[in-house]
Amino acid sequence: MKSKVPTALPWVPEKRNVPALQQAARNCRGCDLWKRGTQTVFGEGASGARVMLVGEQPGDKEDLAGRPFVGPAGGLLDRALEAAGIERRSVYVTNAVKHFKWEPRGKRRIHKKPSQIEINACRPWLDAEIEAVRPQVIVCMGATAAQAMLGKSFRVTQQRGQMLPWGTGASIMATVHPSSILRAPDDESRHREMERFIDDLRNVASALRRRKAA
Repeated sequence: MKSKVPTALPWVPEKRNVPALQQAARNCRGCDLWKRGTQTVFGEGASGARVMLVGEQPGDKEDLAGRPFVGPAGGLLDRALEAAGIERRSVYVTNAVKHFKWEPRGKRRIHKKPSQIEINACRPWLDAEIEAVRPQVIVCMGATAAQAMLGKSFRVTQQRGQMLPWGTGASIMATVHPSSILRAPDDESRHREMERFIDDLRNVASALRRRKAA
């Protein structure tokens, strides 16, 4: 018998607001990642946030805290948003996958990329977040988030920074994940990649201004 395709859909409530989604996601068993993660790490931010930032999955710090982007990558993201002129409180942050997928390495838990099955299983949560928040601009950070939203053929390396139309009337753009900047081999590379990342976020700020003026 063919196995059932994993999906979070049975756990997604009919009531689509952020608090209701956060509460329901705590008990999600849509794929097997809940067995490895400490807890569900759902998105956070106000309904009505103008920008939604989508990463790949929570990391070790996020898994323990139960909140997205509170580790080193989150600190870098906060600095980049400030430099781009985007208030942190005006954005909603989330991930394509809501549980931390990891493998042991000594005493450390090392990030492991989620599979396409796991990404697809978690997609109903992301769709529900977009419906609840109704952002004007969605920013996909990294290849996993970009391909989850824009299809497997999408390449961040080729289409980075391009503002594309999204079905809800929003715009969508892809850039790198802030963790990739932290992994740059030297200070010069990190500085250069940080400036590029800030430039991408400045494009988001410009898009918001254009929408406000329209």
